[in-house]
Amino acid sequence: MKNEYLPIKAVIEKVIVESPDAKTFILRPIDKTNHMLKHKPGQFVMLSLAGYGEAPFTYASSPIKDGVFQISVRRVGILTHALHQLKEKDIVGVRGPYGNTFPLAKIKNKDILFIAGGCGMAPLRPLIQYVFKNRKDYGRIEIIYGCRSPKDIFYKEEIKSWANNPNSSVHLTVDEPDQAWGGTCGVVCILLPKIKVNPKTSLVFLCGPGVMIKFAIKDILKLGFKENNIYASLERYMKCGIGKCGHCYIKGKYVCLDGPNFSYAQMKELGIDS
Repeated sequence: MKNEYLPIKAVIEKVIVESPDAKTFILRPIDKTNHMLKHKPGQFVMLSLAGYGEAPFTYASSPIKDGVFQISVRRVGILTHALHQLKEKDIVGVRGPYGNTFPLAKIKNKDILFIAGGCGMAPLRPLIQYVFKNRKDYGRIEIIYGCRSPKDIFYKEEIKSWANNPNSSVHLTVDEPDQAWGGTCGVVCILLPKIKVNPKTSLVFLCGPGVMIKFAIKDILKLGFKENNIYASLERYMKCGIGKCGHCYIKGKYVCLDGPNFSYAQMKELGIDS
């Protein structure tokens, strides 16, 4: 019988420095027949390193055909510090994919607003890539992204390409500008007046610090967005990833199985809307 806790090996093919405390790892599962590469936007992987532990990381890339996937890791604890010391050709353990996906059928032909804070861009990136790859199937795309400073912005070159898509806009803001920054300063919510989507019919996807999500949802509700059309990722609640440990159990739901992506209406039912 397959052991659900047993990871497979994946080799690090490339390490990309995103910011002073964040890196993106391009991983290739050694077992080419494994289903790790059959993930959908919004799902996550459990990544482990012997002697340091295991943690959930949302896929930071859409499924692609060359046998690799990406995760982006901010250095915040023992495991992530150890991961940041790894180089190309080092080995990590991975298992997955786990969790639900974003409502792909629901967003077709709709306007979409993405709101990300800091490393919260990583979980949204697969869906953004998916939408731009199938651009004709969607309406207007608006992306709001806030970071602590310009040097903390993830995927800098890719973001420029998103802004060049038709009927699409990218709005950036930082808390601490440097001398070269000529853009907006402040929290993500100050950019909401710039968006050009219909709140009554558009969908919103958010990911970032809890306090950002809390206040962003309050402001987008005031604009007229519907509770069932607002989605946020709750990855931070998870532990084992497969509904066994009970760490993420909330009112009859397991965040790792029923989530990590929930509508705001669902978050209210679970009591995690504030």
